[in-house]
Amino acid sequence: MNLVPPMSAFAWLSLLGWALVFGAAAALRSRSYAVFRGVSLGLHSLIAVAIAPRFGWALPGFWLLQALVHVHALALVRPRLRPLFYRVLVSIPTAFFSAGTLLAFPWAIAQAFGFELWGVFIPYVLALIGVVQSLSAREEEVELVVADGESVPGLARHALGAQRVSRPLRIVQITDPHLGPFMSIERLRRICARAVARNPDLVVLTGDFLTMESQSDPALLSRALEPLAALEGRVFACFGNHDHEAPRTVQKALEAVGARLLMDRAELVETPAGRVQILGADYVFRERKAHLTRVFGENPRVEGALRLVLLHDPGAFQHVPEGDADLVLSGHTHGGQVGLVSLGLSWTLLRAFVSAPDHGLWARGRDRLYVHRGTGHYGFPLRLGVPAEESLLVVHAPGLAGQP
Repeated sequence: MNLVPPMSAFAWLSLLGWALVFGAAAALRSRSYAVFRGVSLGLHSLIAVAIAPRFGWALPGFWLLQALVHVHALALVRPRLRPLFYRVLVSIPTAFFSAGTLLAFPWAIAQAFGFELWGVFIPYVLALIGVVQSLSAREEEVELVVADGESVPGLARHALGAQRVSRPLRIVQITDPHLGPFMSIERLRRICARAVARNPDLVVLTGDFLTMESQSDPALLSRALEPLAALEGRVFACFGNHDHEAPRTVQKALEAVGARLLMDRAELVETPAGRVQILGADYVFRERKAHLTRVFGENPRVEGALRLVLLHDPGAFQHVPEGDADLVLSGHTHGGQVGLVSLGLSWTLLRAFVSAPDHGLWARGRDRLYVHRGTGHYGFPLRLGVPAEESLLVVHAPGLAGQP
């Protein structure tokens, strides 16, 4: 007697697609990538197979989207930046379907135990909203008060502050653009052009410039960042974690547009708002406290200058020597990427799992940390409830000598 229930045609084709992608990744790219792709695509397919029968008349569309997921995964075995038609017809629908299917995980679990939850379409409605949010950014002007003498116990989210100086420091931060399916060269060029139009005192680039699709050719990133060349001497950068996957690509692109890459070193800059010492810390994963202790020790404060620190990962803020940074600018979290920020609330899914700062202004003692929500995104296929950020930071430092 056959005790194994027959698999549906959808399940069989999903299994064959998974095997094709896994085999191609192992043969043509690397074993580690094959394992990563096998796990992620396998989880997606298990959820999709579980909930597919619930889609009735829409099942042909479900089949098509599942096929696109496998086509896109197969294309990533040989990653490159794709033209607009591919992004519109494959990359973005794949991100929509992948995100919706992952969000449908509770429905799949209920189905496995014989329950039928209402509203299996809800995750895909949310994913559609996520597509819109992932293709746009919110332009803002954020007033920050630092170096005001206020000391905050522990690490806590902090109010933006009410004190003002006559000539604040104006900074545009671009972080985590992740040049790829949702961040085309043209879109990043427009973001950079708008940054230049704001005529800031400084532009800081706090890492994670690429995705696997854009790592091979530095000309892609340099074309995207090209408008920043108009701000000679005002553009500074540090590395993020993904930049270590293609360091020379990022370095060459930054050099091409005149951006100064600060790798564990500082520069003193004269601005209309006064002197600013910019310290850029490289991204490290292990022994972060020892690394930052060394970096800050080798780059002591300059008296009377605002101490601005570029630190990609806000989780490392706790290891900054206390009292040694007026303002730390970070990214990395994409603002939490999934949350309720669009509704005016601070909660994000990231904070449900880790204690690291996710977005906005934080304080520890007299040090301040601003976590930018990110220019692009990577990892989870879409943003949802956490819009990308395109802001001008207006920094008031009333406690510094020499401030206007």
